This record gives sequence, structure tokens and C-alpha cells, in this order.
Amino acid sequence: MKMEFYRPVNEILQRYIEGYYFISPGKNSEQLHYWTFPNNYFIVSVSRDIEIEAGSNKITVRPSRQENIVANFVSRYIAPIEVIIEGGINEITIYFKPLAINYFLDNAHELFEQENAVDFNPFADFIPAMKQILLEDDRNLQRESLEDYWISKLNPREPGLMERIISDIESGLKIEEIARNNNFSRQYLNRLFTRNIGKSPSEFYRIHRFRKAIAKQRDVRNLTELSYESLFYDQSHLIKDFKQLTNVNPYTFFKKVDTDSASIWLFI
Repeated sequence: MKMEFYRPVNEILQRYIEGYYFISPGKNSEQLHYWTFPNNYFIVSVSRDIEIEAGSNKITVRPSRQENIVANFVSRYIAPIEVIIEGGINEITIYFKPLAINYFLDNAHELFEQENAVDFNPFADFIPAMKQILLEDDRNLQRESLEDYWISKLNPREPGLMERIISDIESGLKIEEIARNNNFSRQYLNRLFTRNIGKSPSEFYRIHRFRKAIAKQRDVRNLTELSYESLFYDQSHLIKDFKQLTNVNPYTFFKKVDTDSASIWLFI
């Protein structure tokens, strides 16, 4: 199978979508088996002619003789997910940046309550449009059509409270301090985050810090330096978080995972 990751060409869309990838059958329809790790994106996958089994920490996808379009999403995961793709499939997967799905859907908070589902169908023309894109053989036309579709659904607005809170969290401000600066309780901040992001602020920060460490790892000399550069208390704190978020220690993770890749996966 062949997987190709792209950043949006459209400059407006770049503010909302981190990127997207296509999976297509190769000459050999071999199995693709990997672990994917927590991030703060809202992830939408659309596949053609497949069967899917989705559990809390495992997704299995296999080709189906029945013609269909299956769309699923994941809004919250705080533990690794095992993915098994049995044979060649056609798939598009889109990574929406934190909060971004709210600029496309009016009822995104209802999706966050589910955390994940295999019946994602937000617009009347969504399934027909995705089917047409998946049937297209020209990759450039696929990309153009995909970006045009999502631009047509965008309802942009000026940055507000949630954007400022996310910026504060990513900069390392403590959650209690953020709540105090905005004159509301930590409980209210939790409710606000859950409604707009699909996870608590502490979960969001923990995952952000983990991803920041992955991005910085190639530029530091050791785990101690990486710990302080990535806002961990110390090396033991970093190791503990990595074990919980990846099921392996950071030494094993960085040895087995290609951190230069757009998709941080551990292949099995």
C-alpha cells in the first residue's frame, strides 16, 4: 500500500487543517499494521468499499465486496491506538487543528460527546463528494477537490476566548492560572474545553507536551535536556508520560519511530 501526506495548498485552509494523507493500493495488497499515538487533532477518515471494526484502542479495516463509503472520526484519544489495514484500500484522512472543526460544523460539540464514531456524515453532499474524490485517479485533482470542498464549508470568525486559552496552555501556563486570569473556575474551564475541544485542558496540555518533545528530540543531546526543553519536570516525568502515551519508554520509541515522518507511527 502507498501512503502520501500533504499540507494544504490553500493558505486559508492552512490555518485550520494540519494536513491530510491518501492511502491507495500498491502492486501488492500487503497488510499495514501500526500503532498511532495521541494528538490534539480532530481526525476524519473516509474510505471506499471497506468494512471497519472500531474499538476503544483498536481499529481494523478490510476491503469489502460491497460498494460503500465509510467515514469515521476520532476526537479524543489519550492512549495508543492499534490500526490494522488488511489488504489494499482507498482512504483519505484529514487532521483538523485543535478547535478547527468548530469553524466547519455548527454542532461539533455533539461529536465530541461520542469521542469517535464510524458514521460521520456532517453535510448532505459529504458522502457523494468524498466518493467522487476517492474515485479520482489524478492526485493533484484529488487534492484540489478535497481542499475546495472544505473551503466551501468554512465559516471563519475572529479569534476568541478559546483561541487565547489554547495559546496560554501551549505556552506552559498552569491551568489554575489560566482560569484565574479569565475570572472563572477550573471546573468551568474543563466544561468549556470539553465542549469545544473534546478533552479536558489537562489532557490537551499533556498531549501537547508529548508532541513537543517528539519535535524537539532531534535537536537535543539527551533525555534530561529534552525534558526541560519540553516543559517536563524532569527526566523521570518524561519517561512516565511516554510509557502511558505510547506503551513504550522514550528510548524504544525514538529508536523505532521515524520522527521525521509526517505520521508518527510505530509499524509492527
